[in-house]
Amino acid sequence: MGLSSFFKNLFGSAKETTNELATKAEAAAQEIKETATPYLQQAEAFAEEKIEDLKQAAEPYMDKAEIYADQAKDLVQEYTEKASTALGNVVETVKENTIEAQKKTAEITSNTVEIVSDKTETTINETSEDIDNLNKE
Repeated sequence: MGLSSFFKNLFGSAKETTNELATKAEAAAQEIKETATPYLQQAEAFAEEKIEDLKQAAEPYMDKAEIYADQAKDLVQEYTEKASTALGNVVETVKENTIEAQKKTAEITSNTVEIVSDKTETTINETSEDIDNLNKE
């Protein structure tokens, strides 16, 4: 019984470590997302500012400039959305991989404890039989 508890405690710490890693990975992914957001907003603000400058400089060609400005704004917005989606996908992938690793760790731990317990029980039984045979002789 004590040996079984030992192995459960030993492999239980692996599960805790996996949980800690999952938490840290999720926090890191969130931090990356939060760090990237201001840069994306700055890029969008910069683009809008430059678009406004372009409109003033190209007053005679305003119709054409507005078309280009709208296209640039759409492009910046498209890339902002793509970056946000990509970061969200990274977070989801990390979560999925962590959950899968956690399941595999639990399964391996359970199987190992069962195997060790069975082998220990077999060894104890064999040793007990050997002692009984020696006492009979």
